[in-house]
Amino acid sequence: MTGMTAGGKRRRTAALISGRGSNMAALLAAAAATDFPAEIVLVAANRPEAAGLATARDAGIATESIDHKPFGRDREAFERALDARLNAHGIELICLAGFMRILTPWFVQRWLGRLINIHPSLLPSFPGTQTHERALAAGVRLHGCTVHFVEPEVDAGPIIAQTAVPVLPGDTPDILSARVLAQEHLLYPHALALVAGGAVRFVPGAPSGRVETDPTADRTPPTLSLSVPA
Repeated sequence: MTGMTAGGKRRRTAALISGRGSNMAALLAAAAATDFPAEIVLVAANRPEAAGLATARDAGIATESIDHKPFGRDREAFERALDARLNAHGIELICLAGFMRILTPWFVQRWLGRLINIHPSLLPSFPGTQTHERALAAGVRLHGCTVHFVEPEVDAGPIIAQTAVPVLPGDTPDILSARVLAQEHLLYPHALALVAGGAVRFVPGAPSGRVETDPTADRTPPTLSLSVPA
């Protein structure tokens, strides 16, 4: 695991969700360790009925529900309300964990380099939705997940970490999704630790954005379970 930040400070982090928040739960579990360099202090949802809010409350984490519906098509107005709540909680980093909203350039630029996302494919392959169906249709032998910094273009930001899983004969989208999701739950905490601990950082101004690594930091990958069923 990547070590603490200088001075032992843990980065105040928010997880944004729209539903059950299984990746959020994985982040909460990892951040429960006192030597984890990020502290999940807020879980916010754009849907008041999001099941993950109850999970966060049960874990003693502050929650915010900012319903996007009253804002209609004014996405930036919704994001300004969200931004105000994030700032009220002193948030330093944001993890998108099943947050089903396309963010405006205004919000992305405001949080550039402090906003990360997990995507269920090996980017740059299969950006967008229905990644498992598309991977099967394309006949790829490897699929997986990616954690990346968020930029205004959807699913196009600099890659922080990736994990590959095999595509097996007889796979359906649901079976493949479950195999990928198990690795998402390992990869996302690892990637957050890299960013919060300073091992990886976003470098603005480079073409398409890029990441810079600290060679002195611990970049040991998470333990992955890639065994092929009999």
